[in-house]
Amino acid sequence: MVEEKGRATVQIYGEEYTVKGEASPEYLRMLAAYIDKMMRQVATRQPRLTTARVAVLTALNIADEMSKLQEDYDTLVKLMDTEKKKPDGEQSRPDQNKNRSDGEKNRSDHDKKKEFHKKKA
Repeated sequence: MVEEKGRATVQIYGEEYTVKGEASPEYLRMLAAYIDKMMRQVATRQPRLTTARVAVLTALNIADEMSKLQEDYDTLVKLMDTEKKKPDGEQSRPDQNKNRSDGEKNRSDHDKKKEFHKKKA
């Protein structure tokens, strides 16, 4: 079957859908495969749920993922903005962490993120 740009036939949780959008058919199929996978995970954990409830719980799980990613993105943007606002002599340099172990570097970044989230709350 030939599919036009922005249109794809997909399978989600045993049902066939024709979806349309601005994206390529490959991208639409990739999104549908992700939704299908997530719905099957929910259904495996809760086998007695109706399809509608599986879909709603899947939507909540995906919204939660998106919200956490948005928080991470916002944190990174704020950290970058903070770095840009520092005078030239104070900006972090890539070699600044040279003498610290990877664990110390990661812990430091993690601690900064935790502090940021505490301030937001």
